[in-house]
Amino acid sequence: MDGASGTSGGPSRRRFLEAAAAAGIIGVAGCNTPGSDGTATETSTATPAAESSEQIGSGRSPFGDRTVSGVSMSEMPDLSGELTLYSGRGEALVGELISYIEDLYPDLTVRPLYNNAAELVSQLETEGQNSPGDVFYSVNAGALGALENRGRTQSLPQDVLEFVPQNFRADSGAWIGTSGRARSVPYNTDVLSASDVPTDIMSFPDESAFEDGFGWAPTYSSFQAFITAMRLLEGESATREWLTGMQELGASQYGDEFQVARAVADGEISAGLTNHYYIQRVLARRGLSAPVRTAFTQNDAGAIFNVAGACVLDTAADTTLAANFVRHLLSAEAQDYFARTTFEYPLVPAVEPIGRLPTIDELNPPEEIDLSQLSDLEATIDLLRETGVL
Repeated sequence: MDGASGTSGGPSRRRFLEAAAAAGIIGVAGCNTPGSDGTATETSTATPAAESSEQIGSGRSPFGDRTVSGVSMSEMPDLSGELTLYSGRGEALVGELISYIEDLYPDLTVRPLYNNAAELVSQLETEGQNSPGDVFYSVNAGALGALENRGRTQSLPQDVLEFVPQNFRADSGAWIGTSGRARSVPYNTDVLSASDVPTDIMSFPDESAFEDGFGWAPTYSSFQAFITAMRLLEGESATREWLTGMQELGASQYGDEFQVARAVADGEISAGLTNHYYIQRVLARRGLSAPVRTAFTQNDAGAIFNVAGACVLDTAADTTLAANFVRHLLSAEAQDYFARTTFEYPLVPAVEPIGRLPTIDELNPPEEIDLSQLSDLEATIDLLRETGVL
């Protein structure tokens, strides 16, 4: 899940400013780019750049030499007023960014409430129209879809929605993705090569390559979204068979996916299932010589690309302020922050990811899945319990 609590404030803001300056943020004023006219809970394991001697990732640029295109906050509408933010992303991961936005505008006060995304959805349902919430910031599209299904969202302006490709936002305009994460397979390079990892997730229970140990984290929300996707794509019977087969293979259970990635790097297991950024965080701490690399399946549930994102709540006191706050999460500075600090994929096409990773266009997620469908977790939890996984 996303993030534990952390601190933010002056020092964090200075670090953010230093990183933005080093990145060479470029605002594309006057270009045909959304917003350029100036008008309109995962475990926290973020690593400062100083801890890594080399940039983790694609090798497109080292940490101190990165030019980022996109729409700068300086070209976006000023923010003023009071805004209550319900954040399913942990303070340790995004508190620095939120503090930076608040400090940028003297007349802006942001009141963040951090909690598990699912629990915040339940809280909003309990509060009803008495909720003080203006913006909901989620670790996954499922929670955003759940709020949309309950009629608790307002449509975002079209010029905000156009920041990201259509598959990373609700067709209705109810929510928009702000950063992305790909499901992936960390594998130990002392035991396996990339060719040993099959590209078909459904074949994993039969893979002898995984007999040296395989890890997963069934209580983790992204794992449960992955199983939900498998149910939707393959059917409940095939998913049940897959879960049973993985248990027969001897899959080891871990508390979270960072633990899975570390276990692979330690040689405790040969491979596992995690979001892509946990592998990058292990490499950031241990260096590129650590024996762990990233593999991806193709066009199946194992290749799901999920997003963190935001929506304007139906109880927002100032919908213009709320929408423009969401707009700031799509700025060049914010998108580069996600790439540098949380190792996620930026969703604004002008901003490249950091990591020895394929670009979003090079990934092969299943096209049949609408990310909002991943909110249907109840049947998934039942299946995990029935098969003894939970």
